[in-house]
Amino acid sequence: MSDHMFFTELQGLRVYDVKGRKIGRIRDAAVVPLIDPIRVDRYLIGGGWAWLTIRHDQVKSISLDGIYLRDENLTPYHRDEYMLRLGRDLLDQQIIDVHGSKVVRVTDITFTINKTETNDELRLMEVDIGLRSMFRRLVQGVLPYQTTRRLMMSMPLNSIRWDYCNIVEADPQRRLRLNISHAMLEKMHPADLADIVEELSADDREAIFETIDSEVAAETLSEIEPEIQTRILESLDADKAADIVGEMSPHEAADLLGELEESTSEEILEEMESEDKSDVQELLEFEDDTAGGMMNTEYITLHENANVADAIEAMKGNEELLENLNTLFLVDLDEKYVASVPLARLFAAAGSAQLRELRSEPTLSVTVDEKQDEVTELFDKYNLLTLPVVDDEGKLSGVITVDDIITILRQQ
Repeated sequence: MSDHMFFTELQGLRVYDVKGRKIGRIRDAAVVPLIDPIRVDRYLIGGGWAWLTIRHDQVKSISLDGIYLRDENLTPYHRDEYMLRLGRDLLDQQIIDVHGSKVVRVTDITFTINKTETNDELRLMEVDIGLRSMFRRLVQGVLPYQTTRRLMMSMPLNSIRWDYCNIVEADPQRRLRLNISHAMLEKMHPADLADIVEELSADDREAIFETIDSEVAAETLSEIEPEIQTRILESLDADKAADIVGEMSPHEAADLLGELEESTSEEILEEMESEDKSDVQELLEFEDDTAGGMMNTEYITLHENANVADAIEAMKGNEELLENLNTLFLVDLDEKYVASVPLARLFAAAGSAQLRELRSEPTLSVTVDEKQDEVTELFDKYNLLTLPVVDDEGKLSGVITVDDIITILRQQ
C-alpha cells in the first residue's frame, strides 16, 4: 500500500512514543544520499530545549494523524555533513530542473509513504514549485490538512520528479559527502546548460564548472555571455581553467584569455599543454579588430593536386572538426593558399575528380592585418561561409567563418 505526504504536512506533525504519548513535533527531516538517495533516513524533533533524532527504522507508522514509534531510544541531534536536511538545505533553495532545462525554487516536497509489514518509510518523489505548493505554505498550520488538500485540487499542478533534480552545492567537500553528481548536466545541450548557468549565483557557477567534464565545460562556456565567461574563469583554480580553455578552439580561447587580467591569463597559459598553449599565444599577438584576431586555426588543407578520394581520407583523420566543417582549403608545396572547395561539391563528384576543379570562384582571401569592417563587408558582398586568412607570404594562417561574423555583429 502507498500514499503521499507533503513536507508542509510533515513539518509540525506530532510524534508519539510506544505507549501513544506525545513526545514532540517534527521540525525537519533528512536524507543521507550515500546510504539511500530517496529514503528519509532521519527525523528531527524539537522536544523542549534540545533537538532529538529519530532513525527511519525506529518508526512504526506514518500518517497525517502523526508518527508512531516502535523504538523510543532517541539520540541528540548533531550536525552531520552527510545529511541533506530537507527543510534547511532544499526548501526555498534554487535547484536545476534537468528535464526542463531551467532553474527553479523549491516551495514544497512530495513524499510517498511506503508501508511494509514492520514499519513505514517516507521516500522523496517530487519537488513542488507551483501555485499548489505556495498555497500549502501559506495556510500551513492555519487550515486542517483535509481542507487544504480539497481546496488545492482546483489549482494547477507543477512539480518535478526527484530524479530530474540537480542540487547545486558550492562546498566541494559537502558535494562529495552528499554524493552530488553533475552527470545529468553533462548530458544537456551546451546552450541549455549555458542558459542555466547564467541564472545562477557566482558561487553556484563555480561549483558546476569545477565539477563537470572539461570538454562539456568548454562547450558551455562558449555559449555564455562574454562578461560572465571571464567571471567564471577568474573564479576557478588556474589548472582547472587551463583544462577548460584547452578544450576550446584556439581562437575562442584566445578571445577569452584576451578579456582577462594579464596576470590571470598568464597563470592559465602556464598550466596549459604546450601544443594548445602555442596555438593560443600565436593568436593573442593579433589585434582583436583584425582578421588575425578573428581567425580560427582549426581547418583542413590538402595539396592543390589532391582529388576527392584524398579529401575523404583527410576528413576521416580529422573527425573532431567535421561538425563545423563546410570548406576544404588547397595549398601549394610552399603552403601558400591556392583555392577553397565547398564540402557539398564533393558528394556529387567522382573519387578521382581533382579538387581544384571544384573550387569556389572568385578566389578570395585577406591578410592577417585586414580590418574587421573590411572582412565583414566581404562576407556580406559574396555571401561567404568561410574566408581564408594569409600571412605576408601568402601562406594560409587561419580561417574566418560566418559564425565568427555573426558573433561580432551580435556584440555590436
